[in-house]
Amino acid sequence: MNIDTKTILTGDEKLDKHLELGPDPHGAMCTGTGHSRAHVKHDPSAPAHKMTLTKEEQDIMDGKKGKVLAKLMKTVVQYGEAFGADKLVDLGGNPHTVLMFGNDSVIPIIDIFNECADAGLKAYAPYTLDPRPNDLYNLEIEPEMQYKIQQCYNRQDEMEKVHLRLGAKNMNFWSCTCYWPEVGNAPAEGTNLAWSESSAVNYSNSVLGSRSNRNSGGIEMLCNILGKAPHFGLMTDEGRKAKWLIEVKTTVEPQWSVVGGAIGMKVMEDVPFIAGIDRYLGQVDSISCGKLKDMGAATATNGAVGLYHVENITPEAIEQGRDLLAEGYQTYVIDDAEIDRVRKDYPNLWSQKDAKPTRAFVGCPHNSFHQLYDWGMKVTHALANRGQAKVAIPLHLFCSPLVFDHFLDEHSELVRDLKRVGVNFTNTCPLTFAGIPGITETEFFITLK
Repeated sequence: MNIDTKTILTGDEKLDKHLELGPDPHGAMCTGTGHSRAHVKHDPSAPAHKMTLTKEEQDIMDGKKGKVLAKLMKTVVQYGEAFGADKLVDLGGNPHTVLMFGNDSVIPIIDIFNECADAGLKAYAPYTLDPRPNDLYNLEIEPEMQYKIQQCYNRQDEMEKVHLRLGAKNMNFWSCTCYWPEVGNAPAEGTNLAWSESSAVNYSNSVLGSRSNRNSGGIEMLCNILGKAPHFGLMTDEGRKAKWLIEVKTTVEPQWSVVGGAIGMKVMEDVPFIAGIDRYLGQVDSISCGKLKDMGAATATNGAVGLYHVENITPEAIEQGRDLLAEGYQTYVIDDAEIDRVRKDYPNLWSQKDAKPTRAFVGCPHNSFHQLYDWGMKVTHALANRGQAKVAIPLHLFCSPLVFDHFLDEHSELVRDLKRVGVNFTNTCPLTFAGIPGITETEFFITLK
């Protein structure tokens, strides 16, 4: 199958219109990559930007290593040139992909992946994926719901098969938090990556110090099969400079997802430098990692943040301090009043505004080992204090199978007690569950703090 990019990768004013996806719900213009294209806008009559290739890369482009690899190279190069990349860089660590679901919308991607696999190509290293879109043993337990989700993800088997052909690890390693120790896909500082899962890009860039743009699902796998990615945006020193100083001045430890939401809505895809939260976090450890994950994921979903720096905490902020602030940076203060305003301004998206909750979801992105323990203790203690035998509505704790196995090994009695009171553990994705057609008419989900 030909990978036709002519309609979207042209380097002219149509490209500007296509790639700048705004206005988004917050009224901002945003590419979604974690990188602004402002510096590569040009006169449409001027020659399109071209990156420099090595002889080996040009040979691949010219088809000397096969037609399929040439297609990959041409597509990746055009993608990079659209964003002003100067060159390609070799990738390290292990890949991760967001493309775990299979339905009719991804048939072209499945076809491309199969063409690569048929040509004997694989990712440059074994890779992890986001979680499967269903868990028929814990979430979709009713036959009618099982039927609906299997209809919704009717290409799931095809997607999973081609990933295994391309070098994916087994399904125990499928998690949006691939960087937890149990899963083991935690790239070293400075490693170049081509990842797409927004919270994993955000965490690995920020907490681990690796380098990846927020790639789209599909293009990141083409990069990972090629073993190279375009060098632009968050992969460059300049692109990692912070355009915002975020001063957190709350009187008590805030809810981290609300802090992240506030930051994301304010800075959109710019890089923030966050000051004032090291007093709550201490150092990067098993407890603070979960808080950083929650905060970062909220910056990535409420905006399009692919990288944040935390003063005295994250590696580049420790090494460079406030020298990371770009010239002309803006300042945003988050105090108690701002936290309260952001919480109150979140809209009620339920189809029936006054409905009663039917399920509680905790773990998007997937929980860490410590977060499972923390939630387990909170729930069991709260029920005991109230003299209550069961949770009022089903509570689902989302986590990797490998993290759950660790938790079960260390705290088997707590797992038993949680299951007895109506809590279960699932390795799927809450968003894909909520995406079952019609489910939001009858199911009303809440998250807990």
